[in-house]
Amino acid sequence: MHAHAGVMTRESMEQMFPAPLVVGEKERDLPVWPIYRQELTSTTIAAYAFESQDFVAIPGFSGTPFNLLIALDPNGQFMDVRVLSQHEPVFLDGLGEKPLLTFVDQYKNLSLKQSIKIGTGQSKSGKESGANVYIDGVSKATASVRILNQTLLAASLKVARAKLGYSEGRDPDLVAKIRPDVFKSMDWTGLLKAGLIRRVTLKNSDIEKAFKDTAGEGADAEALQAPSENFADLYVAHLSLPTVGKNLLSPEKWAYLQQRLDPGDHALLILSKGRYPLMGEDFVRGTVPDRVSLNQQNLPLEIRDLDLDAALNLPSDLSDAQWLAVRVIAPAGLDPAQPLNYQLHIIRSKGIVYPELVRKSFAVTAQLPEDYVELASSDQKTWHSIWLDRWMELIVLVGGLAVLVWALREPSWLVLNPQRMTRFRVGYLLFTLCFIGWYAQGQLSIVNLTAVVQAIQAGRSLSFFMYDPMTVLLWAFVAVTFFFWGRGTFCGWLCPFGALQELVSLLTRRLGISWIRVPHRWDERLKKIKYGVLVALLIFSAASVTWTDRLVEVEPFKTSITLNFVRAWPFVLWAVALVLVSAFFYKGYCRYLCPLGAGMGVLGKLRRWDWIARRSECGQPCQRCRSDCAYQAIDKQGAVDYDECFQCMDCVVIYESDSLCVPRILEQRQAQDTRVIPITEVRS
Repeated sequence: MHAHAGVMTRESMEQMFPAPLVVGEKERDLPVWPIYRQELTSTTIAAYAFESQDFVAIPGFSGTPFNLLIALDPNGQFMDVRVLSQHEPVFLDGLGEKPLLTFVDQYKNLSLKQSIKIGTGQSKSGKESGANVYIDGVSKATASVRILNQTLLAASLKVARAKLGYSEGRDPDLVAKIRPDVFKSMDWTGLLKAGLIRRVTLKNSDIEKAFKDTAGEGADAEALQAPSENFADLYVAHLSLPTVGKNLLSPEKWAYLQQRLDPGDHALLILSKGRYPLMGEDFVRGTVPDRVSLNQQNLPLEIRDLDLDAALNLPSDLSDAQWLAVRVIAPAGLDPAQPLNYQLHIIRSKGIVYPELVRKSFAVTAQLPEDYVELASSDQKTWHSIWLDRWMELIVLVGGLAVLVWALREPSWLVLNPQRMTRFRVGYLLFTLCFIGWYAQGQLSIVNLTAVVQAIQAGRSLSFFMYDPMTVLLWAFVAVTFFFWGRGTFCGWLCPFGALQELVSLLTRRLGISWIRVPHRWDERLKKIKYGVLVALLIFSAASVTWTDRLVEVEPFKTSITLNFVRAWPFVLWAVALVLVSAFFYKGYCRYLCPLGAGMGVLGKLRRWDWIARRSECGQPCQRCRSDCAYQAIDKQGAVDYDECFQCMDCVVIYESDSLCVPRILEQRQAQDTRVIPITEVRS
């Protein structure tokens, strides 16, 4: 904890919390400001105010954490939440801060006792559902607002535990997991002894005692006659635990149960034997039970009947017991490592016309042994749910990357047909631009590299990248390709802005506009500019966060891909100008200015071999590939400059073609000239 990391002074706090609120002295042992409210002659605590960076430092995508001012009232509600500082690229001259401030305003009057979930534009957003409350996210800034949400919750929970004296609030994504690999064969008695089934016995006398001095006292004649008899035997168990479910269900029903549960869901068993039915006469299968409920750490968890049609492996004395299999959905945040508190509700009434109802609840608490659960490892590791939410996009991306690997291995079916290769490349560029870029927001950026520099300099973890699974997966793939193909795999195939430039270039050529070929001497000089831009950005990223935020705007990716050109006019003008330049100077930005491309070029030196085949005639005397290379990445001697090669594979197509490769054409002509012609005419 950094007690002196905050930026707020007493004067600035008084401006944030004006009269009738009173700002107390900042505490020495905990960087918290007590906020008081004057009520007549008494002064009561209204809230505890604090800065998030005093408690947690989760880096955003610039490598710099959010700093939030949070006011938490004694009941764990957010009295106020404000953004003091942020360096998220999408909110700096992108979408602007307005969507961010609107998002933050939604936290006011919410509670740490609620399971706060970020909606995705669906109907749930802005609504409460059971124990959950959904707030609207920000389109094109999904990862950033999740990092903010985690910052808010992690900091607030530390203050709540220290100042409010309770531990109810928790991050709904930060929960332990059931260990699916642990199974032990047991019967019902063994499960009871192992603590995997919990039992509570309620006598008639227990029920009467609970209703004493209420309108329901003495309403149960049978209980009064036999106070020592059982009213109900209540059993509870975690049915989705393999040791429980596999022992109580047949293999077929266990497999069926797994199909019914989504990732993160839990199935629970509630069984009762005795005078009091577990379900009322009007209970409807598949709904929420009215006589039993569940909570954990004072948070209600919605349970819903699974309507599981199965026979349980029960002892003979429980053959007539009534039971329910209920589900708790993943968003509820049930933590299998924490105690579960089941409640059996009993209602008595007095009167006929307008009866007075009295309700009493009887609890049974269950907790799984440590051997059966895998504990959460970090207070800030909540990116798992993001990966699960985007699993379909990730599968599509993996499929697309697999296709690219196939293509770069030069299959003869593809490279032996120039038209087929052209159609494939155009199709893949459209996939990169439309799906990876505009839809899935998978544009890698120089901001990724400056964020790494800033995080390492500040001694912070790089785990913030895990909040953006598309970026992580793309970087992992590109990192591997450095060793095989070098820089061009990303720049030539997987960069959405690069794809946009190339598609525009191809369109203009179809319209009859020829590209301008830069003279070799100037081309060599211009290509060095991007390395200077890269060095400058890395230096500034270590020296000034503010200047880094400004200088990374040399990169038009945020404007054109992330924000779809919906931005302030100077940024749109810059991005459009670069796209138009590419119509005349083939991918001019990529070749001459792009700092990310320069970084890819440096990392591309990890390439282990020259994978583009060359002939001895290449360059001497044949210049066909060099003249056709739009990237000007082939020298006069015919060698490929892999630091500047974008792997368009045009030269590979030429190399394999009998009609395009000059040495192969000459070989065929020589073969025809030296062919032996039979003599068909005999002299007389």
